[in-house]
Amino acid sequence: KKEGYVHNSEILPNGDTRKQLLVRSHSLLYKNQINWTSDQQERAKILFELYPEIKQAYLLASNLRNIYNLKIDKEIALTKLAHWFNDIEKASIKYFNTVLKTFNVHYNEMINYFNNRSTNASAESFNAKIKYFRMMYRGVRDKKFFLFRLTKLFS
Repeated sequence: KKEGYVHNSEILPNGDTRKQLLVRSHSLLYKNQINWTSDQQERAKILFELYPEIKQAYLLASNLRNIYNLKIDKEIALTKLAHWFNDIEKASIKYFNTVLKTFNVHYNEMINYFNNRSTNASAESFNAKIKYFRMMYRGVRDKKFFLFRLTKLFS
């Protein structure tokens, strides 16, 4: 400012600046490519040209999502996941190391999903209800009475 320099941001072909592109691309990275609108497709094309590492991370995450969305046997899923692990190691994106560690720790539980396509979502939901119930009454003093109320409410 002191030198009188005025910064003009580069305007990309879709009318966004780089900063706007990154902010507006946030939601499309959580969607499957099939579900993108035409604006999101254009934005993704520009984003992936400017930031190839984001494209690589998006494709890896999308591949994992696709493995879990396919209705395949456990043995086929194990093979596909092994290929996905190899792709992660080749990509050497440090942010996926956390995902790899999670898979290593909980591998058997995550593979059990392919047995009958069930998750622990119902248990997590029930746990959230119990926490909300406990918060509503500002804690628990009498444990037996609290469990009694829970059984009467949720049975």
